[in-house]
Amino acid sequence: MNLRCMMSNVPSRLVALLLLAVFSLQAKQLVLTNNLTTISPVRKAPSLKLKNLDDEIVDLKSLKGKVILVNFWATWCPPCRAEIPSLYRMYKQLKDKNVVVLGVDIGEDTGTVFSYINNLEPSPDYPILFDTDMSAMRRWGVRGIPTTFIINKKGKIVYKAIGGRDFDSKELINKITKLTK
Repeated sequence: MNLRCMMSNVPSRLVALLLLAVFSLQAKQLVLTNNLTTISPVRKAPSLKLKNLDDEIVDLKSLKGKVILVNFWATWCPPCRAEIPSLYRMYKQLKDKNVVVLGVDIGEDTGTVFSYINNLEPSPDYPILFDTDMSAMRRWGVRGIPTTFIINKKGKIVYKAIGGRDFDSKELINKITKLTK
């Protein structure tokens, strides 16, 4: 009996659940790295003015003087899902040192993101912004997700990371902490 014949007897909901389980397992098995790409020469961060989960506008300009991580992600992206817990732990550890995380979801609606975030344990409480038309993604030159930009207190991009990272690793915590001084 071939796979197609076998699958015709399986309800579509069960197939969907099996696929979700496989994707979840893959996300847990992803290896997150600890490296950042240094941007040289540093450049001014593009504008970023998007709505958050509360439908309020968050403007990057209002955060000048802080170290900012702008993380472009989506709920369907396995490496994005894998790095969120470490991003949250790093944020909790450094938020009193003027470090801000902005999670920029690309192309998804509020309901999808809200449902996903609320099912995480713990649920990240850093601002989640919505780039529904992906215009911010294009303006920032994002070609793949997750992509994270680290901005110094002067509003300049100093590091970039494409792909999943272990943000609460000692190496990354040290690099980010140095920017707060």
